[in-house]
Amino acid sequence: MSGRVVSLSMRDVHAMSRELVAHLSAAVPPFTTLPADVLSGEVTAVARLCVEWSIRRVNGGDLPERTDRLRGAAARWCRAGVPIEVVVHAVHEGFKAGLDLLFARAQASDAELVVKGTSTALELLDLITTTVSKAYVLERRADAAEHHTAVHTLTSALLGGHATTKMARECGIRIADRYHVLAVWIPPHPDETHPRLDRHVVARRKLRRVQAALAKLLRDNALAMLSVDGGSILVPETACAETDLDELVAQLSELAGVPLTAAVVGANAADVPRAAQQAHDLLDTVRRLGRGPGVHRFAELALQYQLTRPGIGRDILDARLAPLDAHPELLETLKVFFSTDLNRQRAARQLCIHPNTIDYRLRRIGQLTGFDPSRTTGLWYLRSALIARLGLAEDALAPARQPA
Repeated sequence: MSGRVVSLSMRDVHAMSRELVAHLSAAVPPFTTLPADVLSGEVTAVARLCVEWSIRRVNGGDLPERTDRLRGAAARWCRAGVPIEVVVHAVHEGFKAGLDLLFARAQASDAELVVKGTSTALELLDLITTTVSKAYVLERRADAAEHHTAVHTLTSALLGGHATTKMARECGIRIADRYHVLAVWIPPHPDETHPRLDRHVVARRKLRRVQAALAKLLRDNALAMLSVDGGSILVPETACAETDLDELVAQLSELAGVPLTAAVVGANAADVPRAAQQAHDLLDTVRRLGRGPGVHRFAELALQYQLTRPGIGRDILDARLAPLDAHPELLETLKVFFSTDLNRQRAARQLCIHPNTIDYRLRRIGQLTGFDPSRTTGLWYLRSALIARLGLAEDALAPARQPA
């Protein structure tokens, strides 16, 4: 062995690589199931390359500086859909087979050479595994970037109202007949206010968790345009039933680590722009009303939504609350009274005052506004006026807001 191995040259590459491939194809899955043309083609080429590197290294040469051929082969395997675990397993099996051949030929006096051969195999195994892994990572990143670009392009087109079948074909994504159009608010993660952490990094990680959760739950079916604060998600109705949206958002929240708030509107593909605007308007209403996380729909908030829309009715309702602007304690009492579901005791505890004070303030509110809180009609108008005022406050902030 010692004399023969030490004298190995590049003339031995063909025979050794052929022997290695024959062993792999006979006894080592997945090589046992590969077509003959694949074995005689790329598998033999890669085996030959590894044998060349091994002989060069055993004879005192350096490890190869360039691995372009192996990286190119690994990239092709990735594009062909061969899982990386299959490739890595095959590489290890190939080296195991090579070491078996080495040990089978060794004699008692070849201990030093066997150690050198084993060391060489481990060095090359590290090099090849790293090369294959990097090639797969680069291909996956390229695929992800290409898919992200395609999703971004088609989502923007759908939200902008100019999506076409030509664009869908170019993006490789089918346009669904109908979508659940979700406007989503992603609240700040607690770590975003941590003094020792970069809030921008924490926010981006939060967004990536949301995106990863969306991909996990809906695979490639959902189209999303999201920032760290939220945005729009288009879910084909064939991918998720309307009744399952609550569970979907709950799972997204759990996986993302933050409680998401969403408003949903159903729409045909052509009506997505209008539905998205309505969904975001509804989401604004939900947040102004202080509703909790989860999925909110027009059916449950139609009245509140309508009261916040611009118009003479909203202006008149707001004007009836104007006398309370000079008495902030009365306005706060009215808000707390409604938020506690008209419960005087709870409202008093929350405001740290006596229940009788609640009664006095409510009578004073009736005197100033003309709406008697002790009567159903008065309560309805006062509640409506508070909601209408929320819409006016939102309009005042609108020029400074940036869409997600």
